[in-house]
Amino acid sequence: MLSFELNEKMSALLERASAEMQSVVYPLETEIAGRPFADCADELNAARAKIKAAGLWAPQVPKEYGGLGLTFREHGLMSEVLGRSPLGHYLFGCQAPDAGNMEVLHKFGSDTQKQKYLKPLAAGEIRSCFSMTEPDKAGSNPAWLATSAVLDGDHYVINGRKWFTTAADGSEFAIVMAVTNADASPYARASMIIVPTSTPGFRQVRRISVMGETGSGWASHSEIAYENCRVPVENRLGDEGAGFSIAQERLGPGRIHHCMRWIGICERSFELMCKQAVQREIAPGKALGTRQIVQQWIAESRAEIDAARLLVQHAAWKIDTAGNYGARIEVSCIKFHVAGVLQRVVDRAIQAHGALGMTDDTPLASFFRHERAARIYDGPDEVHKAVVARRILKQFGLEIGALAG
Repeated sequence: MLSFELNEKMSALLERASAEMQSVVYPLETEIAGRPFADCADELNAARAKIKAAGLWAPQVPKEYGGLGLTFREHGLMSEVLGRSPLGHYLFGCQAPDAGNMEVLHKFGSDTQKQKYLKPLAAGEIRSCFSMTEPDKAGSNPAWLATSAVLDGDHYVINGRKWFTTAADGSEFAIVMAVTNADASPYARASMIIVPTSTPGFRQVRRISVMGETGSGWASHSEIAYENCRVPVENRLGDEGAGFSIAQERLGPGRIHHCMRWIGICERSFELMCKQAVQREIAPGKALGTRQIVQQWIAESRAEIDAARLLVQHAAWKIDTAGNYGARIEVSCIKFHVAGVLQRVVDRAIQAHGALGMTDDTPLASFFRHERAARIYDGPDEVHKAVVARRILKQFGLEIGALAG
């Protein structure tokens, strides 16, 4: 049975994480604001060292690789704490896309792949990227890809173009999803292959500007060209044609982590909104919070955040008890629901701050710029709603068919 009580160990862990957020992470936000990622390496690495020294590094990583080995639900709770800052997950070693790549390597990687890629990735010694979405194909249909990986002896030759490959700038390797058998069924056409970014033919075309911010390093999204890129067959993850199923294994837990991170963003935004409502005077002796509309924003936000948290915790529990496949309806529900709550809460917080909310004097503008994409990546809202409805209607006897069909 799902219980919302935390054991003493988890309560203490979350308290320690919150303390590190206060002492290490929040002060760093203003210190590095507006500076390129590469220029902040010293400060970021020093902060990461403090997190490691506190015994809080890589909460989602198995203990054998230096992490805390938390369950999905436990890491979801941790993600909420870390999500309160744009830097939280990175400084604690559980940032996307590395976290998802670690999960894939741990579950599907060979011993050689784990030693060469997973071990240094989990230690934070290198970074990685995940290369699936293509500019000429709908990202909402991961079974529909143009990038190919053609077998040539004991190598794959990869050709194609990807974009919104997060953190490619400065990454050591990419996990690319490419078609290895064009004649197979839609869900058995592609494979996942590890491509070191030093491989000839791997070319970063550009860093993509997102709402006016190009970014760099981990905090960026790139367009990548694969031009006769040759990698050994042993770089393939799992069986040939298993790319789609591995992607589903990766994306399901990843959505839990994203949703709890979004709730952390909501809580930070909510806290800033409430402080502004108390401290900001709109007339002598009249605080902003005396206005009924602001009170309405606060009440609605509190209810929506709490409901979203319970929904996500239930989905995480379902994954822990029934697996990714058994929790597919719950995971799709949280993906679109929490993304909507996130957008509404951040928007209210910005409105409460007035012009200040549009500046980078608070993290609200950064949240708005980067998290509007929450309703798009890892499956747009519309697709997840269709998936939920289709699966529910099937229980009532209406067979609609697969979305990719």
